[in-house]
Formats: sequence, C-alpha cells, structure tokens
Amino acid sequence: MSTCMSDESSNIMYVCIVVVVKRYLSLLRNCQRVTSLVAILYLLMNRSVSKVNDEWFADEERVRANVGLLEKPATSKRKNVKEMTCQICFEVHPFEKMKEPRCGHYFCEICWTGYIHTAINDGPGCLTLRCADPSCGAAIGEDMVLGLVSKEDQQKYMRYLLRSYVEDNRKVKWCPAPGCEYAVEYQAGVGSYDLVCKCGFSFCWNCREEAHRPVDCETVNKWILKNCAESENMNWILANSKPCPKCKRPIEKNQGCMHITCTPPCKFEFCWLCLGAWTDHGERTGGFYACNRYETAKQEGVYDEAERRREMAKNSLERYTHYYERWATNESSRSKALADLQLMQSVKVDKLSDIQCQPVSQLKFVTDAWLQIVECRRVLKWTYAYGYYLPENEQTKRQFFEYSQGEAEAGLERLHQCAEKELQTFLEGDSPNSSFNDFRTKLAGLTSVTRTYFENLVRALESNLSDVDISKGAVKSSNSSKASGSSKARGGRPKSGSTRSGGSSRSGEEMAHWSCEHCTYVNTTATSSNVCIICGYPRS
Repeated sequence: MSTCMSDESSNIMYVCIVVVVKRYLSLLRNCQRVTSLVAILYLLMNRSVSKVNDEWFADEERVRANVGLLEKPATSKRKNVKEMTCQICFEVHPFEKMKEPRCGHYFCEICWTGYIHTAINDGPGCLTLRCADPSCGAAIGEDMVLGLVSKEDQQKYMRYLLRSYVEDNRKVKWCPAPGCEYAVEYQAGVGSYDLVCKCGFSFCWNCREEAHRPVDCETVNKWILKNCAESENMNWILANSKPCPKCKRPIEKNQGCMHITCTPPCKFEFCWLCLGAWTDHGERTGGFYACNRYETAKQEGVYDEAERRREMAKNSLERYTHYYERWATNESSRSKALADLQLMQSVKVDKLSDIQCQPVSQLKFVTDAWLQIVECRRVLKWTYAYGYYLPENEQTKRQFFEYSQGEAEAGLERLHQCAEKELQTFLEGDSPNSSFNDFRTKLAGLTSVTRTYFENLVRALESNLSDVDISKGAVKSSNSSKASGSSKARGGRPKSGSTRSGGSSRSGEEMAHWSCEHCTYVNTTATSSNVCIICGYPRS
C-alpha cells in the first residue's frame, strides 16, 4: 500500500512536538509563533520526536543555540517610537513597517522581503534562515517568511519544506515518473516492494526503478546497466568488423566482394578474408573472390585466437540481441496496451454500452482484460531479463523456465488478440450482436486463465525455480526406492497380481500420454513414462 502527497498538501503536523516543548516557550504568547518555532526545532532535528526529546532534556542550551531558539525574546523599548531607521538601507520607516524575529533586530519590510527572497532563490537553505544581523543567530520562522514574500516565493518555500520532509523520512520517497510531483509513503508489512503512485506509475520502493516483479533489483540493475553500457557496441564492432592491417581502424564490410579499401587518409587496399595486401592476390592465391590463403593460415593456427574472439563476441551479441529484442518489444506492446486501456475507459466503453444496449457496469470484464494485459506485458518483459542471466549450465531450470514462460506468453497472446481484434467487431456494429454474450464468456475465461499462468510464473521466478531442485530430489528418491523394490522382487517370491487382464478402461491413446501435475506439460510414455521431461517431477 502507498500514500501519496502533493505539494498542495504541505501542512505538516507538529502537534506532538508542541506538547514536548511548549512549556519551554511559555514566554512566547503568540500561538502561531509557537508553532513556527516548534517547526524549526522539528525540522533541524531530522523530524525525529525521540531525538527532540533526548537532546532537549540532555542539553537545552546547546539545542537552542544550534537551532536559533531564544530562551528569552528581546523586550523592545521602542513601542512608543513612531519611526525607525533601517540598519540595512538606512532609510526612515514607520515603526509599523519594521519587523524582527523576536531578537530585537529591526529592519524594514522591504529589506526583509529582499533578504528572504534571495534565500529562497538560493535553495533549500532558506528553511534554516537566520536573522539578517550577522552577529545574531536567531531563527526566522515560517510565519514571518510567508507573511512577507510573494505568492510565488511562498510556493517555492512550501515546496522546499515538503521536499525536506520527504527526503528526511525513510518511509517516504518521490515518485520517479518524469514530471510527477507526488511522494509515496511505504507501509511496512505489505509483502511487496511494488508501489503505484497516484499518477498511475508503478515502481519498486527498493531501487526506484519501474516495477519489475518477479525479477530482483540486482538483476534489473545489471540489465539496465548493460543496455546503457558501451560493451555492446564493442561486441558489435568485434562481431561485424575487422581492423585495417595498416591503420588498425575497425572496418565494416558493406559490399559483396572481398576487395576492401580503407577510408581516407589511409586508403589501404586489402583482402577481407586474410587481411593481406590486395596487391599480393591473383591467380596463385585462388583468385580475387576465392582466397584460399585464409583457409591455409587458419589450419596452421595463425588466425585461431582472433577468430575465437570474434566468434565469442558474435555469439554473445546474438544472445543479448535475442533477449533485448523481446524485452523491448513487450515494453512497446505494454505502452500500446496502456494507451488502448485509457481509450477504452474514456471512450469505447460508453460506445460499446450504447451499441450493445448494456449498462457500463456489466462491461467491466473488458477493462479487466486490458488491465490484465498491461500487467502481464510488464511481467513478461522482465522475465527476458531473468532468462538472460539464468546460468547456461542449469539446463533443467532453463527448460522449465522457457516452458513456463512460453505457456504464459501463449496465453497472453490469445487474450490480447481477443481483446484487440475480436472486440473491434462489436464496436463497429450498429445494433446489439447476439454473440456478444459468448464473447463475454470467452474474454473473461481467457483473462482468468492468463492470470493463473502468470501467477504461477511469478511464484516460480520469485523462488528462483526452487521447485525444480525439489523435484530433482524427489526423482532421485523415487528411482532409489524403485531400484530397492525391484531387487527385493528379484530376490524373493514373485509379486502376486502383477498382471491384469483387460480390466482397464483407458484407451491405448490415453495410455500413451500423461499430464504432469506440477507444470501441466503433456508427456508421452514413449519418451518418459515416470518423470516429466520438462520439470523432472515424478508422475503421480
């Protein structure tokens, strides 16, 4: 769960702090001034009530000096004075136009306004503003600041105040969505770091990247860094180019023949296959288009290391491209589905309601389907990042992961196609369609099935496919017990009732297939009669 706060809701509660320190400020009779000074104390103590309590009772004088709270406000003997000279601008002003932060240093409203305006424009330091007299450390309260500056400066000051509250609070963070000004409060015990801001953006509380469940933050950070790093550029260069033998600049072959000319000022001409000078090529080397010097040199081991590096780079790039392309494609599909969802909610639901003569409340299954599509696209996108970092040597886990991912993706494609293509038929009609109820049943069913597929996939990945390890242990245990049973049967009396005669109700075709209760994969008895070939779970 999360709680959002905007810049408008900047009234921070200081009631508990007032109770703690109000008796120490009894000489200040203005209630608004009390609240303002307590706010300063609360702010400079990192918004910790316990810290205020501990430090105040431990050393009150030190706390007062640090935060600029006067023990006794200066008593003015100038109340009967009608005019005063400002010590900043040295102009004479009526006493009513002179202000002071309870320290006795009077300056005119114009100078105070300019002083505070400059501090606000300088940044968040205005929250700890002190008296304009260089020798005085009295704090300037929020009431004085807001009472003198313009509306624009007031808004800036309140934004700084809200920012300080958010940035000093470990349970509150800013929404990372571009242009969003909301802050989100995390409530412990919800079991997930995925939060949804009021603006609609979902993100991870832990790393502040977009929501990436079921993939952990470490994998996401590595994947994002890889997408931004220059390493993939180097892999592409290694896989698709060769260095010029003369100037060593990488060159990409963009035409069919093997005659390569380096770019100016080098202009060296060489053979793409063997990197030798083109002037050495002729009939004795097999012709211009069939240089056999490369094959001879390769057999002699001259080019083995370079070829090995190029082949490794090419394979690495192809593997990365495979996962990145699907990651990016699902992100694109999710963005499109999100736009379709917003269009459905704002326009198409009302249109569908008018055409099919049904209330909007009975069309909730359509928006539910689109919400499921958006969420599933997000999950599916991050499963490709998970798959990229899944160790190559864990073949059983990889097979189970790819099977589960494939089943979930196939279910999502069926749901997406139904919501995108088949729904359009009912939106283009002019009158109620008799098959709309059948469509409702189909779409709701696909939504439910797809949700189940992805819930199972998320649980499997969050446990790091631990069920595969468990099933391996179960298979080993089952095999050992079977071996023990068979040795007893061989060493003892033959089993009674070991043969049956025609009493089975199953047909030959049914006996040839069985469905795994763990991953639902349909196995054939010809390939595996007792253990699922995908997840390794024993047949029940």
